[in-house]
Amino acid sequence: MPPGAPSNSERLRVAVDATPLLGTRTGVGRFCEGALGALAPRPELDVDAFAVTWRRRHRLPPLVPAGVRVGQRAMPARPLHLAWAHLGGPALEWFVGPVDVVHGTNFVVPPTRHAARVVTVHDLTTVRFPELCDRPTLGFPAMVRRALSEGAWVHTPSRFVADEVVAEFGADPDRVRVVYHGVPYGDVPHVDVPDARGDVAPTPLPAGTARYVLAVGTIEPRKDYPGLVRAFDLVAGSRPEVALVVAGGDGWGATAFHEAVEASPHRERIVALGYVPDDELVRWLRGAVLLAFPSVYEGFGFPPLEAMAAGVPVVASAAGAVPEIVGDGAVVVAPRDIDALAGALGSVLDDADERAALVDKGRCRAARFTWEACGAGLAALYAAAAGAS
Repeated sequence: MPPGAPSNSERLRVAVDATPLLGTRTGVGRFCEGALGALAPRPELDVDAFAVTWRRRHRLPPLVPAGVRVGQRAMPARPLHLAWAHLGGPALEWFVGPVDVVHGTNFVVPPTRHAARVVTVHDLTTVRFPELCDRPTLGFPAMVRRALSEGAWVHTPSRFVADEVVAEFGADPDRVRVVYHGVPYGDVPHVDVPDARGDVAPTPLPAGTARYVLAVGTIEPRKDYPGLVRAFDLVAGSRPEVALVVAGGDGWGATAFHEAVEASPHRERIVALGYVPDDELVRWLRGAVLLAFPSVYEGFGFPPLEAMAAGVPVVASAAGAVPEIVGDGAVVVAPRDIDALAGALGSVLDDADERAALVDKGRCRAARFTWEACGAGLAALYAAAAGAS
């Protein structure tokens, strides 16, 4: 045991919902991966991971980092979510054993017998833009409200979301803590020649193109990819060497994006990659001349930070927490303003000095977001929650 490390009796046993690690890795999955990796070595914690699933629970052990324990009874998702939403039970301890704190990492924190509860609220899309959400997610606000009424603490990835949680749900500000995520690809080597990126792409670009604008994220209404296609159309005519590459699997509502591509006069220069594995995504990111992030609403925003850490200029919309996260490291325009987005894309594409300045500012900004800081912040939140329970 390291000098000064707490004894086992003094360590907090924390159970973390790692269900988002299963299946296609979304932003919530990246948060779980990074947070567990940062929590595992902390001397004041014993970390357990669990998955709310019947069939896929056996897939979890190889996905968690060393030092995280996985041991649970089967937890069928659908009946449990119904029971937790309407009956307030069964308690999580029945499935994982005694713990001090339970962390629900994706809007839902299971009820407990004795353990303190922490729930991560990534954003309030379901409240602010319910028309952009699918049916299952529309039940999240009610579950958050119930958890708050039962004394749960809240983790948010930005001050913007924290303020929304207090305003919308009447949460006690002292029980709502901001802990920023880290940068998943912060250690990716940089491409140091922004004007020679096309040959870095993992597969050939459309014929006649040498550079590309990249967008990353699941294709869903909240990302406003149809608007990005229209903005690309405004800049593509005078820049025949530029392609648009979208890396993300189809979510609900993806039809609007595909229809926009089909209607584009430059559709032969628009590449929809679908879901891209992490190693390939990193290469696409490193090869981009810039990253476009035109979301309507965001509670954090991993892709801009990943791009900035990799030395890629960013054009983003001022959606939700995005300005808070990117700071001066990106060009920010109003959401859904196609002309402003097109103007920013064109300016960054054409101006090498602007790109170089954005690369420098972006790298500095991204360096502020580390998983070590995230782990320390979550550990402090757990201690506060356990001490108040």
